[in-house]
Amino acid sequence: MEAAAELALRLRAEANARLARYEPLALVAAPLLALLLARALHAAAAAVADRGLVAIAIDAVKLLPGVSSYIAAEKKKVVDKMQSGGASTKNNRRAELPTIGLSEQVIKELETLKVKDVDWQGKCSGTVYIAGSESEGHFELINKAYSMFSHTNPLHQDVFKSVAQMEAEVVAMTAALLGSKEKSSGGQICGNMTSGGTESILLAVKTSRDYMQSKKGITKPEMIIAESAHSAYDKAAQYFNIKVRRVPVNKEFLADVKGFKRCINGNTIMMVGSAPGFPHGLIDPIEELGELASRYDICLHVDLCLGGFVLPFARKLGYPVPPFDFSVKGVTSISSDVHKYGLAPKGTSIVLYRNHEIRKHQFVAVTEWTGGLYVSPTIAGSRPGGLIAGAWAAMMSLGLNGYLDSTSRIMEVSKKIQRGIEEIPGLFVIGKPDMTVVAFGSDVVDIFEVNDIMSSKGWHLNALQRPNSLHICVTLQHTTIYEEFLKDLLDSVNTVKANPGPISGGMAPIYGAAGKMPDRGTVRELLVEFMDSSC
Repeated sequence: MEAAAELALRLRAEANARLARYEPLALVAAPLLALLLARALHAAAAAVADRGLVAIAIDAVKLLPGVSSYIAAEKKKVVDKMQSGGASTKNNRRAELPTIGLSEQVIKELETLKVKDVDWQGKCSGTVYIAGSESEGHFELINKAYSMFSHTNPLHQDVFKSVAQMEAEVVAMTAALLGSKEKSSGGQICGNMTSGGTESILLAVKTSRDYMQSKKGITKPEMIIAESAHSAYDKAAQYFNIKVRRVPVNKEFLADVKGFKRCINGNTIMMVGSAPGFPHGLIDPIEELGELASRYDICLHVDLCLGGFVLPFARKLGYPVPPFDFSVKGVTSISSDVHKYGLAPKGTSIVLYRNHEIRKHQFVAVTEWTGGLYVSPTIAGSRPGGLIAGAWAAMMSLGLNGYLDSTSRIMEVSKKIQRGIEEIPGLFVIGKPDMTVVAFGSDVVDIFEVNDIMSSKGWHLNALQRPNSLHICVTLQHTTIYEEFLKDLLDSVNTVKANPGPISGGMAPIYGAAGKMPDRGTVRELLVEFMDSSC
């Protein structure tokens, strides 16, 4: 012990002798400067990891004299092209109230405005999911239901008890479709109606964030999504200050479970699986993601916005549907749109949670407002009760038999469209579609040029990227004209083969250029400029 003490004293004396040559201020400043340098290096490394060297280098180039103004001018040209004549419509918008109210004449004004809409019946990918005319059948029924309750607001539950009951029943019926009756679900599935899939997703993300903060104390939340996950998750991340870790899909275009696992860390609050994903109509491996979520005790949200009112019925019809709902261990929340294949009015969706303990973190309660005590379940305060009534009417009028019938029809037509596309020389289907979305690309022709030709024939398809492709989301509108779609698609491919190159007024050059631009920041700015000039 004495030898050790002597050694310590000798080392101390030597250290003091060496340090005596330096100014005391330098001795204090050195570790502080080292700490600042370390923080700067850490920040730089994080920036490179998040954005990449190319994006950082491009930002540096933009600072050069003249570059910024040149880019701004080029962006304006692209935005003007994207507007495609929309400026005339914008210039004709009213900016003030009419001096004298139009009274009943306003209906004629509405009819005049409606004529400007695209003829959407049959030729739009997704968009309108109900078949037939707006003035008859199912359309007429849900419109009547809406009008009966158009004055109601579920914020005032004490006044509009009917709407509160209908919302609870719509949520319960949807939950029953998605596993609430299964023993493995835990028997506490609960949720709320929202204005659409985006709000359902926003609420699920916000709730997961707050639940995990309460449970694990996470203050710098991160979520893991596949690059095929809906853009609403990026919106949620921006709104709620959550870092997104985006994982490339695997060779089957599905969420890469191993890639997800590599991204999990102490700040991870949730993962996202889609059933199916919007771009390609493919169901992610929900069971494997559920196992991962359970192992690391994090949330798993399943995006069933498209599939919620198809997959349960497709499974009953005998289609090979992998597990996707609350029967899967690890799934903590689900979003499902009633206004898609639920055939309800636009603006109706459901967000569900495995139990009340999780859902409580969705609510906002205010106790110190001079207006009184306030509590709200969703992002909106006031909500249109008419939409709730329309969704309730849709589900009650169709019933199990109605949904089985509609699912049978759209699934059958989806498979026919898939086979038809595969038979067109030069086209290939992306992945193995599980549901009613069929995505396709080409190694022979510019698929965006094909899209421009299809647009000239009245079709409105979705343009995708990574890889460049198109998709059609099959609805009841397509069940009578799918053969026309396949004929027009074949003609469009042959037209582009015979005359490659963009057509006048087409969007192919813009889509193609946007997909190839390494500077994604400029692409984002283009989108923002376009939106800012459109509304």
